[in-house]
Amino acid sequence: MAWAVVTGASSGIGKEIARELSERGYNLVLAARRTDRLNEIALTFGGEVEVIRADLSVAEDCFMLYEKCKEKDVEVLVNNAGFGAFGEFNDIPLEKDMEMLSVNVGAVHILTKLFLKDFIEKDKGRILNVASAAGFMPAGPLLSTYYATKSYVLTLCQSIAKELKKSGSKVTISALCPGPVKTEFDSVAGVEFGAVGLNPDKVADIAVRGMIKGKTIILPGEFVKIGKVLTKILPDSVTAAFAYKFQKAKER
Repeated sequence: MAWAVVTGASSGIGKEIARELSERGYNLVLAARRTDRLNEIALTFGGEVEVIRADLSVAEDCFMLYEKCKEKDVEVLVNNAGFGAFGEFNDIPLEKDMEMLSVNVGAVHILTKLFLKDFIEKDKGRILNVASAAGFMPAGPLLSTYYATKSYVLTLCQSIAKELKKSGSKVTISALCPGPVKTEFDSVAGVEFGAVGLNPDKVADIAVRGMIKGKTIILPGEFVKIGKVLTKILPDSVTAAFAYKFQKAKER
């Protein structure tokens, strides 16, 4: 039976994606810092489940995770781990920014690179990187570093997808770009969503189905689809002003 590796699987979208993959017959490697939660969740899944404690803000842990998985028949990699921090760029501690860059960008880059090489060699495999609707925005005031990281993930996925297509590879890479979702993101980031978020199980269902179809960009919900169109039409100054107002309304 093939394996799927899911990071940030202890809650929210990551947990529900893991559940979707389990129901589709995959064995699971679940990675997160909180192994107590992972061990509880693992009991609810069918098939074989391996729990690995990994702090993905540390590059060595990313390599460790890959090394523990490389001998398995891994067919799916889901890079879901990530977080945000709300506030003026000047007020957020540099240490928090660097941790965010390491998790949201560094870990995604490392794991995508390592697993992609194996997938290309056997001409089989799917990568699902969790980006955000924020990745389409030209600016993200009050969540500036977070928006920048998600723009990176989105651009990386689109670029790799084109390379794979041009080479004739059967390997696919997808970027999941949700808007507000009912997860722990807001409490971690220090915000309170004004908009009603989608349920993570709904987002996970859309994400996995889109990944299996080989979609490069997966947009769950009409709100995100409309927003993507508007970012193409409106001037950057207008969308940046809207983003500031939207984020400011979340302030606790």
